[in-house]
Amino acid sequence: MRSGYKVFWSDNALIELADTYDYLEENFSVKELNKLSHELERVLNLISKNPSMFPLSSNLGVRRVVIKKYNTLYYRQSK
Repeated sequence: MRSGYKVFWSDNALIELADTYDYLEENFSVKELNKLSHELERVLNLISKNPSMFPLSSNLGVRRVVIKKYNTLYYRQSK
């Protein structure tokens, strides 16, 4: 990310991301894997610039972003 806030991944989030990529590698084309990667990078860039951009999904301060039809990213903004 070029500028803005830093995005930190929890250990659980990294495991789930790796599982998602493993599943895509086994069941979809490289093209689909690349699409997810590009969209994820685009969304992370948006979050780093404006963390409150996406809607809250709960009263616990967790925000929700749909990356692709079956891929959703949940994140929490630190103060």
